[in-house]
Amino acid sequence: MGNASDTSAVFASTISKEYDILMGSLYSAFCILSLLGNSILLLVAYHKWSTLKPAEYFIINLSISDLGMTLSLFPLAIPSAFTHRWLFGEITCQLYAMCGVLFGLCSLTNLTALSLVCCLKVCFPTYGNKFSPSHARLLVAGVWCYASVFAVGPLAQWGHYSPEPYGTACCIDWHAPNHELSALSYIVCLFVFCYALPCTIIFLSYTFILLTVRGSRQAVQQHVSPQTKTTNAHSLIVKLSVAVCIGFLGAWTPYAVVAMWAAFGDATEVPPDAFALAAMFAKSSTIYNPMVYLLCKPNFRECLYRDTTLLRQRIYRGSPQSELKERFASTSQRNKDMSISTNGQLESYGACLHCTETAAACHVTTPQRTACILTGSTYREVTVSQLSAKPQADFL
Repeated sequence: MGNASDTSAVFASTISKEYDILMGSLYSAFCILSLLGNSILLLVAYHKWSTLKPAEYFIINLSISDLGMTLSLFPLAIPSAFTHRWLFGEITCQLYAMCGVLFGLCSLTNLTALSLVCCLKVCFPTYGNKFSPSHARLLVAGVWCYASVFAVGPLAQWGHYSPEPYGTACCIDWHAPNHELSALSYIVCLFVFCYALPCTIIFLSYTFILLTVRGSRQAVQQHVSPQTKTTNAHSLIVKLSVAVCIGFLGAWTPYAVVAMWAAFGDATEVPPDAFALAAMFAKSSTIYNPMVYLLCKPNFRECLYRDTTLLRQRIYRGSPQSELKERFASTSQRNKDMSISTNGQLESYGACLHCTETAAACHVTTPQRTACILTGSTYREVTVSQLSAKPQADFL
């Protein structure tokens, strides 16, 4: 911040100030929801790490990429939208664009890998049952490497990064293919290998799953491991994965359409408002994954409920009311113990009164209750135990 590029006209917003304020407000809401949702999802996954299924590793990786996009893009896009211009200079613009491409492509490639794994387990259970967590982790690493190739390309002069047409964010230069061959080849490869091919694989994978399940429900049950008590566990993962894919592709498709319009058509005819609206849809993709899995997946939801219950208990134990109750409970217990101790002494004391006359060990003399009996003008004192059961007239 503070260099000459900040004052360049290319970083000034080309849409209305009201539209920028709306974008900043929506981005703020997306940022909060994404931070909460993805952080909670990662916390739940950490607590149930030992019981994670191979397909769930891709859910965790998707949450990591969404969180990465949230932390790298929103803190820069929100203040720029509210101030009606890009605030952070050329170098930060390049890094911002690279992070957007990296995390966006990672999410899409991750969903593609997830659809292939689900298809393998449902349609080809013989091979799917051999897919282990180590295979899942290796595939996740491949997803990041694949996305990194296209994210680093523009930094190596294969394509270019530049400010978005609406001015308050940065991404791929969609106008460059109109006058540069290398930029055109990058856009073509990006469209084919990072959008058209993944969407085709996702569509075909879930189509095969649907046909297999319709043909024989046994295929859904065979892929579940013998240790799993819920026979439709992976079937649920398939359904939720379809929901996440629909949400993600629905969010990114408007941006892909507008970008291809600018890249292969007349870029000057694409209104900046179209790019701004498409960018808002694309950034909303960070909130779909945690919403779907935390709200719809039973074991994630149960683990979250258990964690929140434990947290409430810990907070309650540290409250002043809890300390007062604990102190009162300890006092009551101490009084109870003293009462038991006193009763024990009295019992042993009473037992000594019943000792026989020959028991030499019993030498305890106990206080006795007495009464005075008036006979004529004199009275005599006797113990209560010597009194007869019937009332006496001269008893005082």
